[in-house]
Amino acid sequence: MPLQGVCWFLCCRQGFSLLGRDYGEKEEEESFELRNKEDLTSNGRSPAEVTVSQPTCTANGTNGHTVSEVSDEMKSLIIEKNKMGLEEDPELLVKGWLLREVRGNWIKQRRYWFVLSQDSLDYYSGPEKGARRLGTLVLTSLCSVIWPDKQTYKETGYWSITVYGRKHCYRLYTKHFNEAVHWACAIQKIIDTKAPVETPTQLLIRDIEENKFNPEVVEHIYQHNPILKYTQGPLYAPLLPFPYGSLEHTYHNGKGYGSVREEAVKLFNCLQQLESARDPVPIIQGVLQTCLDLRPLRDEVYCQLVKQTSYTPAPYTAAHLRYWQLLTCMSCTFLPGPNVLKYLRFHLKRIQSQSPESEMDNYASFISEALEKTKCRECVPSWEEIQMLMSRQEMLCTVHYPGPGSCQLYISSHTTANEVVRRMQEKLGLQESKNTFALYEQNALWEQPVAGSALIADILTSFSTKESESKSQWKLCFKLYCLLDADSISVDSIEYLFLFEQCHEMVVRGQLPACEEDLQALASLRLQCLMGDFSTHAPCPPLDELFPSHMLEAQVLMSLSAPQALPPCQVAAQGCPTTQRFPTGLLAGTLWSHTATAAHKQKVEQDMRLRSRLKEEAAAVMGSILERWKGLAGYSRMDSMAAYLTIARQWSGFGCTLYEVDFYISSTGSFSQKLWLGVAATSVSLYRQGEAEALESFPYGQICSYGVSDSNTFKITAGDRDLLFETTKLTEIMQLMNAYFSAIRRQRGKGEDVDITIAESTEVGFHHLASTQMPTLLELPSHPV
Repeated sequence: MPLQGVCWFLCCRQGFSLLGRDYGEKEEEESFELRNKEDLTSNGRSPAEVTVSQPTCTANGTNGHTVSEVSDEMKSLIIEKNKMGLEEDPELLVKGWLLREVRGNWIKQRRYWFVLSQDSLDYYSGPEKGARRLGTLVLTSLCSVIWPDKQTYKETGYWSITVYGRKHCYRLYTKHFNEAVHWACAIQKIIDTKAPVETPTQLLIRDIEENKFNPEVVEHIYQHNPILKYTQGPLYAPLLPFPYGSLEHTYHNGKGYGSVREEAVKLFNCLQQLESARDPVPIIQGVLQTCLDLRPLRDEVYCQLVKQTSYTPAPYTAAHLRYWQLLTCMSCTFLPGPNVLKYLRFHLKRIQSQSPESEMDNYASFISEALEKTKCRECVPSWEEIQMLMSRQEMLCTVHYPGPGSCQLYISSHTTANEVVRRMQEKLGLQESKNTFALYEQNALWEQPVAGSALIADILTSFSTKESESKSQWKLCFKLYCLLDADSISVDSIEYLFLFEQCHEMVVRGQLPACEEDLQALASLRLQCLMGDFSTHAPCPPLDELFPSHMLEAQVLMSLSAPQALPPCQVAAQGCPTTQRFPTGLLAGTLWSHTATAAHKQKVEQDMRLRSRLKEEAAAVMGSILERWKGLAGYSRMDSMAAYLTIARQWSGFGCTLYEVDFYISSTGSFSQKLWLGVAATSVSLYRQGEAEALESFPYGQICSYGVSDSNTFKITAGDRDLLFETTKLTEIMQLMNAYFSAIRRQRGKGEDVDITIAESTEVGFHHLASTQMPTLLELPSHPV
C-alpha cells in the first residue's frame, strides 16, 4: 500500500483505537457499541468515525423526570434533538394519553402524554404547548415491541404494550384494545424503517476481510483495536448486535434465560472460567446447551473465542488451550453465519502461519476440517464426545446385529447412519446383497429405524437421556430393512441368520399369523437352534422368548369370560326394584363403603385367578414345546433354521412389515376398525389382526399416490379409492414405502445406482407416482393436501 494510503488508514482508525482500548473495561462506555449503516459514506467510512460520549449509568428512566437523563442516549445513536417544546417538532406521528408503569418503592401506573416521532418515543407532563419532556426512548432497528395479550388484560383490566430500548423499557397501558394495537403497529413500523445497526466488532471484521491479503494492514488493525484481542477483564456488552428485550416472548421461556444481550455477556464470563476450571467439560456442555437453545448466540460465542485466542499472553499453556478445545466442540456442533465463518477461517489460517507445528496449529487444522462437514446438531454432545473432541480423537461405537453378534466402529461427530450402514455391510460381507439394511434404535420393548442422514453422535447422546428417563438399556442395531429377494439369500450366509432372527422377533411379537400347533413347532425349532439336542440340564429360555404371550392371555381371558353363577342374595337383589332397596340415611355411607370393599375384594380375587390360570396355561404350552423339542434330536443349527423359515414362509405375507392402524371404512372417518397394514416388496396389504389371509392387497403399480394428510392420518390412493389410516407410525410407513419404491427403481436400472437405506422425504404431503418412469427418491414430488 502506498505511504499516502497507510497514513489515511491510520488517521481513519483513531476512533476505533480509543474504542478498542476501553471496550469492556467500563460499563459507562457501552454507548460506544453501536452505529447505523446509514451514517457511513460511500467508501464505508464515516467522517467522524465514532463520536465518543460517556453517558452515566442511570436507571431505566423510571424515577427521574429531567431531560438530562435521556440526552446521553440520544447523543450516542442519533443526532440530538434540540430541547424544544412539544409544539415545535414537525415529525409527530402518534400522540395520546397512556399509563406507564413506574417502579419505585412499589410498582404503580402514572398517566403521561406520549408522542411518537421518527426517531423516538417521548412522554410529557401534558399535551399543552411548552409541556416538559420527562423521558425519551430512542428507536433503532434493535428495539422491540411486545403486543397486547389477553392474560395481562384479565389480570389488570388494561391492554398493555411493552417497548424495549437500549437503556429503557416502557410498559404502557390503555383500556382500549384498538388503541393499544394502533400504538404497537406505529412503533413497530418506525423500528422496521431503521437501518441495521452495526457494532465496532462487525466493522472491524469487515475491514479485516477487505484487507486480508495485506498482512501489514491486518496487523495494524489488531494492534490498535484491543477489542479484537484477548482480555482478562469482563465484557459489558456483546460483540454483535442483539435485539433489546426479554426472552419471554421470543425464545425459551421457563429455562431461566435473560435477554440475549445478558446471556451473551454471561457466556463470556463462562469462557473466562475455563482457564481455572478443574474440569472444563461441564462448562463446555453448558455453553453448547445455551447455543443450542438460543440460536443467535452461536456467532457471538465464535467471535468471543476468536477474540480470546488472539494475541494471548501465554498461548501454549493448558489454560489457554481450553479456548481451543471449546472452539473445537463448537465447530463440530454449530456452523457460524457466512460473515463470521469467513472471519473464523481467516483466524485459523493466521494462527497456523504464526504458530506452525504447535498444539494451536493442530487444533486449527482439526477445526478447519470439521467446518467442512458440520451440520447443525439436534443434541448437545455427550460427556464422552466432548472428552474425545478435546483430544481430537474419534469415539468407539458398538453396533449390534440380529443374534448375539456386534461390531465396534470408530465414529466422528459427523458420521451419519448411512455411513455406518455401508461400513457394516463391508465388514459383514453384505455389499452384494439385493436387500437393503438400516440402523435401528432398540430396547427390550421398542425399536425404530434411524433416518439415513441422522448423526450417530446425536443418537448415542439421546440414548443417555432415554436411559435416565426409562431406566432401560438402548442400543444401535443393524438389521434387514427392505426384504426384496428372500429366495436369493444363501443358507450359510450371515444374511440368512438375520432373516431367521428377525422372523422370530415377529413371531414373539405376535405378528406372524399361525395356528397354535405351528407356533409350538416354531418354538421347539428355536430351542433346537439355540441349545442343540434336548437335555434336562440345559438352561431353557423363558416362554415369552419362544411363544407369543398375547395368545396365552387371550385363551385364558376367553375361558374366564364365561358367566359365573351368582349367589342367591345377588340374584334376589337384581330382581328388586330400585325403590325397594335400602333407603338413604345415616347408614348410606357405611353401606357404600362395604359395597366398595366387596368390589375391590372381588377384583383382587379375579386377578389372582387370572394369574393362576396363566401359570397353568404357560406350563401346559411349555410342556408341549419341550415334547416337540425332544423329537428334533439330530437337527443341526442350519437344519433348525431352515425348518423354521419353511413354516414361516407358509404365510403369504412373509417378509412384510406390519403396522397397527385404524382403518376408516368411509372417507368421512365415521367408522373405523383396527387392522394390520403390511408393507412388502411388491404390494401394500390389509389384514385382520391374527388372520393369515389379506383382506385386500394393492400392488405398487396400482398406487397413484401416498402421503401424510395430517398429524396422525396416512392416505393411500389406489385407482379411484382413497384409503385412510390413523396410526402413530406415520414417519416409519412413509420411509419404508419410499425405500421400496427407490429399490424398485434401482433394480430396474433406471437412474444411477445409489445405496438408499431410509428415505428422507417424510414431509406432510403426497407422493404422486407415474407409471411410465419411477423418479429417484429425492425427486418424488410432494403436493400439500
